[in-house]
Amino acid sequence: MMRLYALLFLLVALPTLAQKAFSTKQIQAFDQYAERVRRDWVIPGMAITVVKDGRVLFSKGYGVREVGRPEPVDTQTLFACASTTKAMTVTLLGMLVDAGKLRWDDPVYQYLPELQFYEPYVTRQVTIRDLLLHNTGVGGTDFFTSAMTIPANEMFRRMVLVKPVYSFRAGYVYQNTMYSAAGRIIERLMGKTWSEAIRERIFQPLGMTRTVPKRGHIADNNLTRPHVRINDTIRVIPYGLDSEIGSAGAVWSSADDISKWVICMLDSGRYAGGRLLKPATWAEIFRPQTMVPDDEYATMQVLKPNWFTYSLGWYQHDYRGHKVNFHTGSLSGLTAITGQLPDEKLGVFVFGNLDHAEGRHALLYKTFDWFALGGTRDWSADFKTLYDGLDRQRQNAEQAINAQRVANTKPTVPLAAYAGTYTSPLYGEATVTVTGNRLAINVNEVLTATLSHWHYDTFRGAYDKAWYGNATAQFTLNPAGRVQTLLVDGLTFGRKP
Repeated sequence: MMRLYALLFLLVALPTLAQKAFSTKQIQAFDQYAERVRRDWVIPGMAITVVKDGRVLFSKGYGVREVGRPEPVDTQTLFACASTTKAMTVTLLGMLVDAGKLRWDDPVYQYLPELQFYEPYVTRQVTIRDLLLHNTGVGGTDFFTSAMTIPANEMFRRMVLVKPVYSFRAGYVYQNTMYSAAGRIIERLMGKTWSEAIRERIFQPLGMTRTVPKRGHIADNNLTRPHVRINDTIRVIPYGLDSEIGSAGAVWSSADDISKWVICMLDSGRYAGGRLLKPATWAEIFRPQTMVPDDEYATMQVLKPNWFTYSLGWYQHDYRGHKVNFHTGSLSGLTAITGQLPDEKLGVFVFGNLDHAEGRHALLYKTFDWFALGGTRDWSADFKTLYDGLDRQRQNAEQAINAQRVANTKPTVPLAAYAGTYTSPLYGEATVTVTGNRLAINVNEVLTATLSHWHYDTFRGAYDKAWYGNATAQFTLNPAGRVQTLLVDGLTFGRKP
C-alpha cells in the first residue's frame, strides 16, 4: 500500500517537477533520504512538505501515526505545529500594525496592564517587540504549564514574582509566556479570541481547511499520537492539555495544509486573493533584531554560522552565503521544524511524532542542499553523531550526580516529619505524604512522584510521568529542627503553618 501511495505521488507531481527541472530520479533520491532519516532516528511517523517558487515540490507522509498500529501517516495527517505557531501570532500582530491599532514599540502596559514584571522599570518599558524577542530579562517560565494548571491571566499576575536572570534587553532566554501575552493583546484589539482570529485572518484566506488553532478542535481521527523514548523503548504517551498559552504553540496542521502557509510567508505575505501583510510589515518581521547565543541549538556546533539572530517569531543564521529563516516546535512527544531559503524561494516544513527527534534538522539542511545549493553532506549522520554525544554527556552527568551521593546517611527527622503542605505564591502548592518507607510528592495535582531516601534530607525517584525523568526533592530545617522548605527540581516551597 505504501508503494502505491509513493507511485501516486510521483505521478501527480511529475508535471510540476518537470517545470522546475527536478527529475523523478532526484525526487526519489530525496524521498529515500527522508525515509532513511526517519529510520536513523527511529521516528514512528513523519510528514514533510517542500515548496519552491510558489508551488509544492514535494509532500509525503512516512511511517505510522501510532507505534504498534497500522494506520499510515499521509499528507492529511494532523501534527502539532508547536512553537512554529509563534510566527502566525506575530502575523496577526502585524495585521494590527497595518490597521494602525498598535505599533511594534508601543508599551505593553497600554494593552495588558495586568502583566507586571519584577522590576517596575521593565513593566513601564517593555514593548510589543520585546514580547516577541525573548529579551525581557525573564528566565524560562514553562513551569506555568508543566507544573501547574492556571489561567493565562494568573500567569501574568505571578510574573511580578519572577526574578530576572539577565538585564533587560541584554540577553536572550526563550519565553513562551510572553507569546501568550501577545495573544491576549490580539484578542483585546480584534475583539475575538485568538483561536477565532487565527482562523478568520490566516487559515480561511489561505484555504487552510484542515488546520486548527488547538487539538481540541480536530474533528476526525487522522492525527498522530505523541511518542517518547523510555529506557530505549518508543512508547505512546497521552496528549498534553490544550494550553492556556495557545498563541505560543497550539496550532495543528498537515503537510498539505501547512504548505500554503510556507508559500505565503516566502512570498511577502501574498496569497491568491490578496496579502496578509503590507510588504514593509512583512519585511520588519523577518529583519534580524537580537543576537542569539550559539548554545540555543546544538546543531550550531556543526553548522558554525557567522551570525545567529532572532527576528519576530523566527530564528536566522547564515548558511553557505545565504540567509536562513527557521523555527522549531516541540511538545511532549511531538516535533516540528520549518525553514526558508528566501533568496531561492525555497521552504520546508517537517512534522514528527517522537519527542525531540532531531532528524528534523537534517531534513531542513538536506532540503536546502538538494533543491537549491548542491552538496552531498549527510546531515543525518553528522547530527546523529552530535546528539548521540550529547546523550552520553547527559548520562555521564547523571552518573556524576549519583557519585556525589553520601552513603549510609539517614534523614535528619522521621519521614512523617517531612509530610505536610508546602506553598509558594509563584509555584503554587506541593503536598508530601508518607507511603511505606518513601515520600510521595504532589505539585499542584500536576507533577507527582514517589521518592526514596537518597542522602541526608534529599530524596530522589522517577516522576509518575516517566518521560519527565527523575525528580529530586530537598528539604531544609530551621534551627529548631522543624522541616521548613521544600525544593523540587528548582521550585521552592515554604512549609504551611
